[in-house]
Amino acid sequence: MGHAWEERDEAVVAASVDEVWAAIATGPGIDSWFMGRNQVDPGPTGSVTTDVGDFVMTGTVTAWDPPKHFAYRSDGPDKRFIAFEYLIEGRDQSSTVLRLVSNGFLPDDDWEAEFEAMTAGGEMYFRTLVAYLDHFAGRFATPLNVTRPPVVDWPTAWAARRTGLGVGDQPAVGDAVRVTVPGVPGLAGLVDFVNSQALGIRTADGLYRFIQGHGGGFVLGHHLFAHPDEKQAGQAWKTWLAGLRHEETTMGSISR
Repeated sequence: MGHAWEERDEAVVAASVDEVWAAIATGPGIDSWFMGRNQVDPGPTGSVTTDVGDFVMTGTVTAWDPPKHFAYRSDGPDKRFIAFEYLIEGRDQSSTVLRLVSNGFLPDDDWEAEFEAMTAGGEMYFRTLVAYLDHFAGRFATPLNVTRPPVVDWPTAWAARRTGLGVGDQPAVGDAVRVTVPGVPGLAGLVDFVNSQALGIRTADGLYRFIQGHGGGFVLGHHLFAHPDEKQAGQAWKTWLAGLRHEETTMGSISR
């Protein structure tokens, strides 16, 4: 049967029209707030490729009118597709109105779980884009993506992650955070995003995203503006995730 869907988002951001265009229509810009590594072949017949390691999505540009209008669409089997359309409008004092229309079709009968994950993820990525434009416009980040094996008990896994991050059981936007990750400079910042499947932290030089992956594993999708050694930073976060497994197991045993 499948499911057709559409989401609309809008925000006023503290960035110029050109900075917004660079964020949504260039590879380094998309790397600074979206998933994986991204490459844009510019122009009205161009393409956008997103590579997250075990999954690559390539979309065809369907609208190219810099710096006002950009859209692309990726098609899959059984009429599956996902499309993004950005509309950019300049305002006074270097602010910009950014509108995003996302839509697609999920062909499977059991589309509900994928749609839930896609909706939660879409909300997180749009708010990450807004945070990037409000706080880091004009800078490009090193993207860091780390995944851990499938999670069996998500409530327990999230409780362990919150403990590891030093936030409470019900973190809220604006909560102060100070995280110690061996091998990573001290992280002091604040919670800047929360929903049922993601938690975001913003520091002076990074956007850190902790995500309930649709494939069953925990995903870290960080955007690092200090440009650390990518291999070293990746290993440090992998070790941090592994170190939380004992705590997760202990919490699960207590809850049972």
